[in-house]
Amino acid sequence: MRKLRGLLALTMVSVLIGVAGCGTAKTAETNAPKDTPKQVVIGFSQVTLDSPFYVSLMDAAKAEAEAKGAKIVYVDAQNNIEKQNKDIQDLITKGINVLILNPSNPTAVAPSLAAAKQANIPVVTVDRPTDGKVATFVGRDNRKMGELAGKEAVLLLGGEGKAKGKIIELQGDAGGKVMMDRRDGFHLAVDKEPGIKVIQGPYCDYTRSKAVKAFQDLLQANPDVNLVYAHNDDMSLGALQVLEQNQLAGKVKIVGVDGLMEAIKAIPTGKYDATVLNDPQVLGKTVVDTALGVLDGKTYDAFIDAGTTLINKDNAAQYINDKLTFAASK
Repeated sequence: MRKLRGLLALTMVSVLIGVAGCGTAKTAETNAPKDTPKQVVIGFSQVTLDSPFYVSLMDAAKAEAEAKGAKIVYVDAQNNIEKQNKDIQDLITKGINVLILNPSNPTAVAPSLAAAKQANIPVVTVDRPTDGKVATFVGRDNRKMGELAGKEAVLLLGGEGKAKGKIIELQGDAGGKVMMDRRDGFHLAVDKEPGIKVIQGPYCDYTRSKAVKAFQDLLQANPDVNLVYAHNDDMSLGALQVLEQNQLAGKVKIVGVDGLMEAIKAIPTGKYDATVLNDPQVLGKTVVDTALGVLDGKTYDAFIDAGTTLINKDNAAQYINDKLTFAASK
């Protein structure tokens, strides 16, 4: 009888332990953390943030990344290729998944491309291309943009075969691919006209303050100027500032590039004549979507063209929007 009671007691303890064990296992299974996908980290090396265009591009990229659940870590190269190469190495060390690059120099950025390749990090360039191989380039045909500006300049000075006048050209950054394309495209149109003379000003790095200083000297040396062409609207507006100070606003034609809203608003007043659309919002959104697509294994053409058009007195009203810094593509 004692043996029987002991056996029953032992059996009940075993059952209780078994039940307790099952309960613990079930609870542990229920509370076990589930695997969650890691957030994609996009590294963005911007050529400079000392420009409203690049600030708008960056803002659009950050907004699109957030909307897609990704994170952007960005750095400002300050138009310095040595700093840019160092910044990109730091981004790679921090563990980014994909790199968006706006190169300050198309050739000298090669060490960064090599480092990214070594780390198996795909690279997508934006606004400015590189000479090295990348997944794709999201931008615009800046040579075409320069040519559109050149054709409008010819029209403003009398039309093909009849155009006459002196043009002062304010240039972007020395050695920059965008600068060269906007310069060469412009000259493709104006150099056909024997009656047009172009005075090429110094490199003003796309900044208004530098353009103001340069144009003050250029205007003093060339008081008979008929038209100003700058490689972006910020520099053109710098020239306009000087023209206003000299009571010449509206008397000297002005053509720029980028579609800066401040410039477009000046077109109906007669103080500004034309700009070429370069919507940074579209660039920022498109390059983030493309970078995420590359990570997903998608392939793209070598060049993704974001498109452009001329904005002048005939259509400026369609693009004016007080909520935007740059005109939006239609």
